[in-house]
Amino acid sequence: MTLYLKNATFVDWQSLELKNTCIAVEEGPQKGISFMAAVPSQDKLARGDRVLDCTGKLVTRSFGCGHHHIYSTLARGMPAPQKSPVNFVEILKYIWWHLDKCLDLEMIEASALASGIFCAKNGVTLIIDHHASPFAIKDSLFTIAKAFDRVGVSHLLCYEISDRDGQGPREAGLAETDAFLAAGYQGHVGLHASFTVGDDLLKKAIALAKKYNTGFHVHVAEDLADQEKTLARYGKRVVERLQQAGALDLKKSILSHCIHLSDHEKELMRKSGVWVAENIESNQNNNVGLANYKSISDNVLLGTDGMHSDMLRSAKAAFLTGQATEGIGFDEIYRRFRNVHRYAREFGVRGDTDNNLVVLNYDSPTEVTSDNFLGHFVFGIDSRHVSTVICQGKVIVEDGKVLTVDEGEVLAFAREMGKKLWSKMQQRAAD
Repeated sequence: MTLYLKNATFVDWQSLELKNTCIAVEEGPQKGISFMAAVPSQDKLARGDRVLDCTGKLVTRSFGCGHHHIYSTLARGMPAPQKSPVNFVEILKYIWWHLDKCLDLEMIEASALASGIFCAKNGVTLIIDHHASPFAIKDSLFTIAKAFDRVGVSHLLCYEISDRDGQGPREAGLAETDAFLAAGYQGHVGLHASFTVGDDLLKKAIALAKKYNTGFHVHVAEDLADQEKTLARYGKRVVERLQQAGALDLKKSILSHCIHLSDHEKELMRKSGVWVAENIESNQNNNVGLANYKSISDNVLLGTDGMHSDMLRSAKAAFLTGQATEGIGFDEIYRRFRNVHRYAREFGVRGDTDNNLVVLNYDSPTEVTSDNFLGHFVFGIDSRHVSTVICQGKVIVEDGKVLTVDEGEVLAFAREMGKKLWSKMQQRAAD
């Protein structure tokens, strides 16, 4: 089946060249796109072919999220914690570690379906997710993968393995990761922050990553407490510990946050070539500080850290903050926004090919050109302009409506699971 985009203004995501053209989009995970002067006439279309009129609209590569937490989807509007947190460790203890302990597979499914819809409607077709549900680990990654597949978005998943809940959840996390990767799904070996990961777990996780030729996805020095506790328990700073254990040799690794690093740790990061996920809004929300990512790595991806599923919003926030902290310009924030494709291409991530497109109904009051596109990207284009989204050649969102699942049913299911989760959280807090 071929999808034809008629009279499109195509923006090359790499060169930013604009051209008025028609586009043939082939469906399938290894397919691509081709340009033509005109679409075939109605009598020349094959069975199943479609033509979408893109007159007056921009068409470009769809987006990707370098670090998400879909398990937080049902947190919106939840009851206040039993104690108001006064620091980052208490935010973890009284909010996120309290929530993730109450998740079950139904709640995880609802979270994945809802966040998959939110991502799709925001033009995000590749989700790199870092999941946690310490008392519902078995089949959790499979549940998320199936939900994302139903929505029609591509994914690279991992489970956040940790020692923080004891031996049972730790071993279950290793087993779920092993089973998921053995089944042929693409993913990382996920770890929580260093201060919750013992030496034995770190060793086992590295062996598991090597077994499947993948990397780590781990929170690194998000708060100063990670450095302080790691240094007190293991006699090493976080990145130094990872480097000495061999984790930085795993080039597919994504180290998220990386705020409180020493000069030596930054040097180790630069030499390693591993990737960094920047999550500005989450860092500001948790009041953990800001980083100069230019001093850490050229391999910087943008993520949301589960705050939302809107990568255009993340890019704007990172740009506005980065002007003061790093002196970055339009070109650098756009490069970070698009680095997820570079990561996918370098490591053969399936599902992020040229036939992933977004159609933008961009109502600009001024002309859009190759020379000024980045100004429009930062100050004009946002998620409300996302009209149609195509993943691997298949239309999954059209005129702002998800086609693959019933959004009303999914959100009703999510609300039901949200009430169930909140009730469970309140009961657990009372016990």
